[in-house]
Amino acid sequence: MSLPSELNFALALLPALLMAAAALWSRCSAVPVPRLWHRFHVLAWAALAFSLLALISQLALVRAYSVAGAGADMWLAANQFGAWVSLLVQLLGTAIGVFSSTHLQGEPRQPVYIAALAGVLAAVHFLLLANHWIVLIAAWAAIEYAMDFLLCFYRDRPFALLAAHKKRVTDRAADVLLIAAAAFAWVQVGSGSLSALWTYAAAGHAASPLLTVSAICLVLAVIARTALMPVHGWLVQVMEAPTPVSALLHAGVVNLGGYVLVLFAPLLAGALFARWLLVVFGLVSAVVAGLVLLTRVSQKVHLAWSTIAQMGFMVLECGLGLYLFAALHLLGHSLYKAHNFLAASSAVRDCSRKLITGPVENSWLSMLLAVPATLAIVFGIQFLTGGRGWPWWWSAVLALAWAPLLWVPKPSPERKGVLAARLTVALASAVLLTFAGWIVDHAPVGAGERPLAAAGVVALAGMAAMYLGMVLLQLWPRAVIEVRRWVYAGFYMDEGYTHWVLRICPTHWAAAGHTSGRAPSILRERAYRTSEP
Repeated sequence: MSLPSELNFALALLPALLMAAAALWSRCSAVPVPRLWHRFHVLAWAALAFSLLALISQLALVRAYSVAGAGADMWLAANQFGAWVSLLVQLLGTAIGVFSSTHLQGEPRQPVYIAALAGVLAAVHFLLLANHWIVLIAAWAAIEYAMDFLLCFYRDRPFALLAAHKKRVTDRAADVLLIAAAAFAWVQVGSGSLSALWTYAAAGHAASPLLTVSAICLVLAVIARTALMPVHGWLVQVMEAPTPVSALLHAGVVNLGGYVLVLFAPLLAGALFARWLLVVFGLVSAVVAGLVLLTRVSQKVHLAWSTIAQMGFMVLECGLGLYLFAALHLLGHSLYKAHNFLAASSAVRDCSRKLITGPVENSWLSMLLAVPATLAIVFGIQFLTGGRGWPWWWSAVLALAWAPLLWVPKPSPERKGVLAARLTVALASAVLLTFAGWIVDHAPVGAGERPLAAAGVVALAGMAAMYLGMVLLQLWPRAVIEVRRWVYAGFYMDEGYTHWVLRICPTHWAAAGHTSGRAPSILRERAYRTSEP
């Protein structure tokens, strides 16, 4: 490697080493908890600074030498998109650490929490640097191992233990699928190096049978790790964990599947069946979870279903070949979801305000006109910018995604000024989002596009069905009460999955203190109700 590449690689590696040192220090040291937090904060801020420097050097390296990454001939290598995600995850991890040091005051297991939090961040950095199948598999497994300590932080909460068990089973299945994907690719390419795989795929061999099977195994592993339906239930039930753990999980861990899919875009290019799997699982998860979250009132549960919907949409983008949009979706969703979880306590204030102002119903006219308005905005901005346009089906999908922004409450004399202001803000938001999409379409993120038109039409039909379902649930909730019950339950997919997990891999998940080692009867009934004849 040249000197600039070596410097870039060293800067990219330092955050991983600093967080690994923080994890070992917290695990092995017997100093007071405040001092442990102080050490973590110092190392986390240093890692954040090095992540920023690594991104700057990576962009400079690409601009000056047209080199996409540093260390391409080793097991670890820096890459452009990984540098963006590394900075984002370290920023979130540092903020979550600051929040946790106050949020968990007085908790007896804080040293374990600090070590696990630092361990997750270190493993994420190593995954982002992975240039070999072994590093990728080991780093992802390490992330899930460290997360298990965070999810089971309160060991006396049965549903937290059940969710962690379901996650462990899902993760072990994902590990097996990743190992299978690595084995097939290794046999075909003759090397476990990911750089060698990209070179082999670029030479026109991506559609070979073994690489196709490898891509299918990889896709199934990502589906499991990103909590898509039907293996999504644990993501909703881990709300028993501390709030900052939820923020870390939803903003910096679950969406790593999107990073892996963007990274493996050259492999997926020749695996049509694998891409259709992403489209189907992603679309079903986005549509069903998008409807379910309309029926939930708990703030954290609502956010969990929102994450499932967003992960489904991000996976759908990867299946459609819109990797740049998936990359930006990953970055934006991480910031949005971390803020929402850390600010979840504001739900109490919002609820009080709603009790004062009373319930508000959306206008049917705004729902009817929202789609034509957003279609005009999306296509109009593409016309005015004069640049290359998005596929027509993707423009329509974006219009459907922006449309709910334009929903406004039914008009009333006392709310006339408020409605006008809200509609103005909504239209401005749709314009800004579309314009931002056009800007980031040219951003130096390190992701490309390989559109799959046939799947795009299917995605458009699915998103249109979801929009129609949202309108029906809003306008005629009593007329679709039976459907609403099924939607509220997520069509009982998690109940079936829980039943089979506990049957194949039984476990005692009762709270500590239950001498029988079994859950209370009401909890057992809820967990096993799908096994009843």
